[in-house]
Amino acid sequence: MLFRSMFFGTALIAVIFEALAGYPDAVFRAIGHPVTWLGRLIAWCDRTWNSDRDSHEARRAWGVATVVLLLAVSLLVGKVLMAVLPAILCGVLASCLLAQRSLHQHVEAVATALERDGLDAARQAVSMIVGRDTAELDEAAVSRAAIESLAENFSDGVVAPLFWTAVGSLPGGIAYKAINTADSMIGHKSPRHLAFGWAAARLDDVLNLPASRLSLLWFSAAAMVTPGASPQGAWQAAWRDAGHHDSPNAGWPEAAMAGALGLKLAGPRLYDGDLTDDHWMGDGRAELTTADIRRALSLYRNACGLQIAVLAIFYALSF
Repeated sequence: MLFRSMFFGTALIAVIFEALAGYPDAVFRAIGHPVTWLGRLIAWCDRTWNSDRDSHEARRAWGVATVVLLLAVSLLVGKVLMAVLPAILCGVLASCLLAQRSLHQHVEAVATALERDGLDAARQAVSMIVGRDTAELDEAAVSRAAIESLAENFSDGVVAPLFWTAVGSLPGGIAYKAINTADSMIGHKSPRHLAFGWAAARLDDVLNLPASRLSLLWFSAAAMVTPGASPQGAWQAAWRDAGHHDSPNAGWPEAAMAGALGLKLAGPRLYDGDLTDDHWMGDGRAELTTADIRRALSLYRNACGLQIAVLAIFYALSF
């Protein structure tokens, strides 16, 4: 029970601190960000171990070795920090694993650009948070892209790191972030990374399974206190549409948000000039506006607040 209360306490400190302060710009300018540190290690593995001269099987084996190295380093660093630092400082450090404040800021920037600066500025703002081609997007497509990013990143940028920090304290949170970063860097189906990134992509899918389903719960609960949102719509859309998404996890938060707000998300999109004919999430309106981004942000804030409240209850009950 003592360890469980410590783990919940670390997670609770992390999520509250990050909500209030985020990751200060001065700290980033001075020392960078832990994700960039992890990125350097992953990039080194990619340069050193992912050779075009190796067979598919060898490159996959080196990819497995990369994942093992990332987990070993993450767990070791986390355990050392827990051994030498007080619990409250471990919680503050764990806050850098979360992205709830920065995610809100980036999505809100898209809405503000649409309202004040026009479509070109909004396209530039949304290009910072999505991988699709944005140059030709109209207002509805920009709004969809921003809301989809908000929903998906709520799962893997907020719920998942918080979940694994609550389960495994600082080592668990760092290990999750390492694998998630590896997936974003090498977990692609490109010729270079199809084999080498296989282990990172598969493990990231597994680690995000709990968070993607929890995201449905948080969005549904948040819809109960968000004007104009539907808890029932969130559940219906998620159970109907999530399985049609290319990702085993991203469809759950996207469909839940779409159903809660009466919208239609995902669908056909351009990536590097190629049309991806994805399934629609939700069956509501596809012609979205800035007002829908604002509604999605309201639902997101309520979901974050409910998540913090539930974590606080678990922490109180762990003694």
